[in-house]
Amino acid sequence: MDWSKIKTIFIITFLILDVYLLFQFMKMRDANNYEVITPTSFEDKLKADEITYVELPKAPIKDQYLSAKPKTFTKGDMAKLKGQKAVSMEPTSTLVVMLDKPIQLSSKFEPADLASFIKAGILYGEHYQFWEKDDKKHTITYFQQYENYPLYENINGMITFNVNEDNQITSYQQTYLEEVEKLTAKEEILPPLKAIETLHQKGFLKPNSKITKIELGYSTLIQLAASQVLAPTWRFVVNDKDSLFVNAFEGQIIEFNSEENSKVE
Repeated sequence: MDWSKIKTIFIITFLILDVYLLFQFMKMRDANNYEVITPTSFEDKLKADEITYVELPKAPIKDQYLSAKPKTFTKGDMAKLKGQKAVSMEPTSTLVVMLDKPIQLSSKFEPADLASFIKAGILYGEHYQFWEKDDKKHTITYFQQYENYPLYENINGMITFNVNEDNQITSYQQTYLEEVEKLTAKEEILPPLKAIETLHQKGFLKPNSKITKIELGYSTLIQLAASQVLAPTWRFVVNDKDSLFVNAFEGQIIEFNSEENSKVE
């Protein structure tokens, strides 16, 4: 037996094995490195948290800032009310009205129940849209709208109906924004998915949430004594219940309170 040949064969075999093992090691290391440096897409993060959403607008959307002034109601405005009595002194920016005859509501309220009264009996009634019925506060709220876009939580542009124990509307308070003007040219706003990402990063979107509605409106950006600036605002309805708001230009989360809009940076 030629031991030198056998020795050579073993050496060559081990060299081949070493090269193969080295190749496998490098392949495995590259795969691991790739997994580490490849960022997880936001859609994958939402899927991991079981957060779903309705269909998003596909085309870019452009919008602009608006300006508006709170209306001062006068004696002439109050004289237009039929079957109602204004109890607030004129001039006033908040019209307080008592109904001569209460409006009986059905056991299960629908906005259509008030449609005819709002159109015929409320000043500028066609400029408002239903927002919510609050059984705890015994109120029904309508927000003013501009070109079919709601003005969210704007204390200077809403109607609040008061409901008594017999499920009747007996009075209401009204404010109204007039002289609405476009302040700037239209610019592309934040895509809704980017706004959703902000809500997710800030912890406003919890796991297993479902965004059931997405719409665009306006919220107060700057409140001055005699006027205000309105900014395009995304509204996301979560689980058919809670509303989350994001400034559609600046990307800040908006939290409303009774006095003014607060922002989460």
